[in-house]
Amino acid sequence: MNQEKIPATVITGFLGAGKTTMIRNLLQNAGGKKIALIINEFGDLGVDGDVLKGCGAENCTEDDIIELTNGCICCTVADDFIPTMTKLLERDARPDHIVIETSGLALPQPLVAAFNWPDIRTHVTVDGVITVVDSAAVAAGRFADDHDAVEARRVEDDSLDHESPIEELFEDQLTCADLIVLNKTDLIDVDGLGRVRAEVASRTVRKPTIIEAKNGDVPAAVLLGLGIGTEDDIVNRKSHHELEHEDGTPHDHDEFDSFVVELGPIADPAAFIDALKGVIAEHDVLRLKGFVDVPGKPMRLQLQAVGSRIDTYFDRAWTPGEARATRLVVIGLHEMDETVVRRAIEALV
Repeated sequence: MNQEKIPATVITGFLGAGKTTMIRNLLQNAGGKKIALIINEFGDLGVDGDVLKGCGAENCTEDDIIELTNGCICCTVADDFIPTMTKLLERDARPDHIVIETSGLALPQPLVAAFNWPDIRTHVTVDGVITVVDSAAVAAGRFADDHDAVEARRVEDDSLDHESPIEELFEDQLTCADLIVLNKTDLIDVDGLGRVRAEVASRTVRKPTIIEAKNGDVPAAVLLGLGIGTEDDIVNRKSHHELEHEDGTPHDHDEFDSFVVELGPIADPAAFIDALKGVIAEHDVLRLKGFVDVPGKPMRLQLQAVGSRIDTYFDRAWTPGEARATRLVVIGLHEMDETVVRRAIEALV
């Protein structure tokens, strides 16, 4: 690797895998490295960027955090990512390392390929692609259909395609990885972890290193400095879409939708969260995240939901002049009825 190039780490993983928590830990324990962070979120509300801006890491100030919220980074490489990288490289104080957090619905392959653009290739190299996996979700079978049932139906219908958009995306993120982090291992037992390891390993022909983590706690020395130069090998890590559309048909995310629900203060957050689980289960919401205004509390309550599992904590104080409000991003499959889901959440207040 050319030592003059700035190393860039791409962190990918499905919705709710724990990417933002892992990056927050990384920033707080980066050993003095000046890190620039590019965050891409699916949806208009920059929740993850707001969380990371409040982490207090001296080596990554608010000016070093760039948010891209107007589209999935893998679909807007030319319009958003390339200009962003160019401006970053034009700064007088260039970063020691660049960390890119993709949307939970992003294919990492087009992003990594963009590092071969002439204006970027001479200045930056991909240190490695890290895929974060929600071990509890995999253990619960959330990324795969019932393969036995599918195979039984396949006997009757040879044209049946067993792979859902979610399943394909999960496999694509694993296929591109140089390092796979099995996160949230504290939520499953030893036997469950063994099944998760086997499931993840079976999803990619390549055999990247697999490590385990709790609460996204992985040493910076493990995440940074892989020295892979992934952009040179990206042709060997094609996604399902690339393999199926070698003619260059554009990739899109029509399978997924997101919208923001704005609410007033939540007087009883425990009751609200309990009722919210019912809405998520009934309408098959993939992911829900945002901030809650709890009356009488000086701090805002961060809310993160993956399936029916909802985590909350008070992340920072409301700032003077900041409008207190409850704002939630809802992400689901395209067939999700936004009007029905929106009304169901609004009825909880």
